[in-house]
Amino acid sequence: MIKSMTAFASSEAEIENLIINCELRSVNHRYCDITLKLPERLRYTEAAIRSSISSVVKRGKIECSLSYKKQSNGIENITINENAVLALLHATSLIEEHMHTQQSFTALEILNIPGIQQQPEMNKDSLLLGIKGLIEDALKQLLTARTAEGAQLKLLIQERCKIIQDLVVSANNRLPEVLAHLRTKINTRLTELVTDPDFDRLEQEMVFLAQKLDVAEELDRLDAHVQAVLSILNNNEPVGRRLDFLMQEMNREANTLGSKSADKEMTQISIDLKVLIEQMREQIQNIE
Repeated sequence: MIKSMTAFASSEAEIENLIINCELRSVNHRYCDITLKLPERLRYTEAAIRSSISSVVKRGKIECSLSYKKQSNGIENITINENAVLALLHATSLIEEHMHTQQSFTALEILNIPGIQQQPEMNKDSLLLGIKGLIEDALKQLLTARTAEGAQLKLLIQERCKIIQDLVVSANNRLPEVLAHLRTKINTRLTELVTDPDFDRLEQEMVFLAQKLDVAEELDRLDAHVQAVLSILNNNEPVGRRLDFLMQEMNREANTLGSKSADKEMTQISIDLKVLIEQMREQIQNIE
């Protein structure tokens, strides 16, 4: 099943007296590009998070954000760094001696000063294990979303492949008519201009023109490329790059078909093919 590279997922869990939230955002990218936004307290988990993501996501730009808040269990859980408070008060006294005045501040203001409240010691191994589980849960949601959108992309591409196959059949059916019309046109024009036309020379010229205008090979390659696309869409591995390459090859054949066209309808078929191929190429940009 093909997967889209565009998706979003979020997960939340209570780990070591912290409520930790994980958000994953995924967009299309040529390679696997992982960006992490972690609080300083959780920075040590970066390597493990990268490993978890890269083991599941093979292509796309992934942004992983972790945030946390403490469990609200009451004021008794606040731990004060008494040494920091004493140092702050001593420094304040020294400053006030130079200011010749006293500055009043509340205990709550002191609590908001960095370093006054002590963070309780936490079991880092337990915290890391919980975060890895949180990431895995978010990744499952992300993959579900990527798979669902991938299924929609697959249907759209299959629909366009069917239209391309119909156009290839139309072009193959049209080619003999184009050559017959060209033969009649040249015969008529030659008869008007020359009293005794050399029809043997005309046959040689027609053979040359038929070779020059022959697009059977291009149409065969287009059909083969379409068959390859339909086959690749059933793979379970990342196929975005292979499909993108096939779009380039199909576009090349459609351009050649247009350049060899000597007929209005064949020119229109070439234009329709290029429009469909470009539509598929835009959709394939989002496939992993």
